[in-house]
Amino acid sequence: MTEEPTKPFLYVIVCAAGIADGVGRLITAAQEQSWDVGVIATPQGLGFIDQNAVEAQTGRPIRSAWRTPDDPRPFPPADGIVVAPATFNTINKWAAGIADTLAVATLCEAYSAGIPTAVLPRVNASLAAHPAYRESIDRLREMGVLFGDYEPHPKSGDDAPFRWEEALELLMAGVSAGM
Repeated sequence: MTEEPTKPFLYVIVCAAGIADGVGRLITAAQEQSWDVGVIATPQGLGFIDQNAVEAQTGRPIRSAWRTPDDPRPFPPADGIVVAPATFNTINKWAAGIADTLAVATLCEAYSAGIPTAVLPRVNASLAAHPAYRESIDRLREMGVLFGDYEPHPKSGDDAPFRWEEALELLMAGVSAGM
């Protein structure tokens, strides 16, 4: 009996930033590149996305909280992870190993599992000026995390362009390089 080949599975982790409602663009791009996709949102990130639209697009529930030990796993293991948009809070907690949400715990575990991870930050200039932010990016890079544009944006502006597809480009470059 021949087993059907399965598509690689991508976890898309979404944080609370004004542009998070555009995550459908990333999901579409990933699906066009033959990824199956599951979305994990930070608890605050849930309020920034159209949950019904995302669930319809992926065919899976959005995860935001831990499951109980008796609950089935709603997603298969990840072959890759994209964090977009990644916020100041998530980046700093991840780098410090503070796994207090499902999203950050998933990222902390991905390191030891060797799962390629790409990040597109969305941080305003005021927060990015804090020394912990640059230190966190440096630490995550040392851990092998692939970063897209991480230059800060004006405090008022979630209107600056956000290249959702860059996350997949970074991830594929990392996969090709054996990361």
